Amino acid sequence: MAILIECPNCRYRNSENREVCKRCGLNLKKAKDKVYWIEYYTKDKKRKRERVGPWRKLAIEALAKRRVEVAENKFLDKREEPPKIKFKDFAKEYDKWCQTNNKGYFRKKWFIDHLITIFGDKYLNEITSWDIEKYRLERKKQGLGTASLNRPIACLKHMFTKAIEWGFLKENPAKPVKLFKENNRRLRFLSEDEIDRLLTNCSGYLKDIVLVALNTGMRKGEIFNLKWQDINFDLRLIHVSDSKNSEARDIPMNDILYETLKTLREKAGEGQDYVFINPKTNKPYDNVKRSFKTALKRAGIEDFTFHDLRHTFASHLVMNGVDLMTVKELLGHKDIKMTMRYSHLSPDHKRMAVKRIEVVFHRRPNLVLVSNNQS
Repeated sequence: MAILIECPNCRYRNSENREVCKRCGLNLKKAKDKVYWIEYYTKDKKRKRERVGPWRKLAIEALAKRRVEVAENKFLDKREEPPKIKFKDFAKEYDKWCQTNNKGYFRKKWFIDHLITIFGDKYLNEITSWDIEKYRLERKKQGLGTASLNRPIACLKHMFTKAIEWGFLKENPAKPVKLFKENNRRLRFLSEDEIDRLLTNCSGYLKDIVLVALNTGMRKGEIFNLKWQDINFDLRLIHVSDSKNSEARDIPMNDILYETLKTLREKAGEGQDYVFINPKTNKPYDNVKRSFKTALKRAGIEDFTFHDLRHTFASHLVMNGVDLMTVKELLGHKDIKMTMRYSHLSPDHKRMAVKRIEVVFHRRPNLVLVSNNQS
């Protein structure tokens, strides 16, 4: 009988005494996200392995129980009920997992903490689909929008999925709870006059961040994570590697963007990796909500978010005749359907497309003449 450690890199199950993975050589002592298994043999010499999860203490307890069962010849060829754990205790372990496996951790952290206030003292196996529906109904009564209702539920669904994977649940109580259909057709963008007013009321680092957003269409997280090594001033290109859909893309720099970044580069401190560093924390910015909101108020701009700067970039490209496939590549959309939301901003693109068919008739003018004579 033994406790095994599943290598988080190659999934090979090693003896707990091994310091490095037998298959890939990973240092198991320092590795994160390890998963413990127990291994034992029944009276009829059958080897059994059971996944326990990321907790060594539980693995020790599970192995001790199996040892007693085998000794008393009471072993049944079925797994015992999952160990009981309170939601708040499981949430702490899930939080640790998210820190290394979730790009949007800081936002996810808010959802985890919020859900702890709702389900914290309940055991995982006590939470039902009806509990989740009641929770959502109460939030709906508060007048929250569809997206605000869906995000915590989506987080809860994933938490229960990991609980099953780690051996704490057999079924996901959130699975029957369907997410509300969201309307993602919002398309608020700035007019040229609004762009002028916004930039006039932005100053310092905020103005530079807004200029980058308006001239690249980059997402907020992509801008905050932008490093100097990602910018090629010779080729005038910005390489976006850490994107939302994990696909890299290159964005050309126009003159305004080039001069803005060139000036920032000259002012950057020695050893500064990130383009935008908060002088108060000496770390990359992770939020400009307050200063951006102040700038919008001063500029007299309403119903506008930072993400709408991305819509502004795309909308003005389309209105100035840029084709949708090029806009798709610049925005880093995986599916052209996402880019099609801007198609109505180009009333001439269908007219121009139909006009191209005239080339066929210009080559054979007699076809048109015969038709006219017959009428």
